[in-house]
Amino acid sequence: MKLGLQLGYWGAQPPANAPELIAAAEAEGFDAIFAAESWGSDAFTPLAWWGSSTERVRLGTSVVQISARTPTSAAMHALTLDHLSGGRAILGLGVSGPQVVEGWYGQPFQKPLARTREYVSIIRKVLARQEPVTNDGPHFPLPYTGPGSTGLGKPLKPITHPLRDDIPIWLGAEGPKNVALTAEIADGWLAIYYTPRLAPMYNEWLDEGFARAGARRSREDFEVAATCQVIVTDDRAAAVAGLKPITALYVGGMGAPELNFHAQVYTRMGYGEQVEEIGRLFRAGRKEEAAAVVPDEMVTETMIIGNLDEVRADVKRWADAGVTMLLVTCHDADHVRQLSSAVLG
Repeated sequence: MKLGLQLGYWGAQPPANAPELIAAAEAEGFDAIFAAESWGSDAFTPLAWWGSSTERVRLGTSVVQISARTPTSAAMHALTLDHLSGGRAILGLGVSGPQVVEGWYGQPFQKPLARTREYVSIIRKVLARQEPVTNDGPHFPLPYTGPGSTGLGKPLKPITHPLRDDIPIWLGAEGPKNVALTAEIADGWLAIYYTPRLAPMYNEWLDEGFARAGARRSREDFEVAATCQVIVTDDRAAAVAGLKPITALYVGGMGAPELNFHAQVYTRMGYGEQVEEIGRLFRAGRKEEAAAVVPDEMVTETMIIGNLDEVRADVKRWADAGVTMLLVTCHDADHVRQLSSAVLG
């Protein structure tokens, strides 16, 4: 099992202790550090700035939103970061949701799978640098010849030669079709709210993608990086209670009532009634009541919480289910060291 430090996206201000966390993660054997974005800070700049003090850890985005940049722009970011880091970049991509895509980026959300396939294909053409990049697809036509075009668009290939012509691309995916697409076209899966209990179901989705003609990877060389809060504690009940408001936020508040991917994940786990009630209370502003509806199992299924022996046993269970990396958040350097000892030994 590998560990990835998830720095996430910024709140009202940048996190003050990120350099401390990153230095500890590198020293303690973490495999990678990741940055995310929502509608505030971006994911690439923190990796370039803070990652400049590192020498070994991989630098990944988990995730950047495909509606935030054209595919050629995302490829430029990735090849630049890969050069600056000496070949340590991981490009993690995700579709986000309609509230952000249409409300923040001003773009239609429809056909997210088709857009993702086209987006990744263009990035790979840019990085391969074999010929000027063109694309006939409807979502990201290159050159653009549609309404308002001058007709002067020219196929181009990057001026800068990529350090690696095949930077790893991981996809954030939650539903069956998206996970199958991830196994087909990507190098890794960024899984959120993963539960080992449903590993057979996830494996069916992944195997569908691996079996498709032209699939890039097989299970043997495909990475599964699962976001997982790991807490070493002798007071498991208190830790679980403290995490229920976060679960309620994502289930009830991070997405439209008509389309909340996080809520769908928990519904697939069998918590449909609770998901509906959490959403109703959260949207009514009754956040504490929404958190109270969250059963312990909704937390403990998707996180690892317990004393040292229990944590180590659960880490093995997650590894046996097919997870190759745990993406963890840490409060300080001592927390980084604690998780390194517990997970990596």
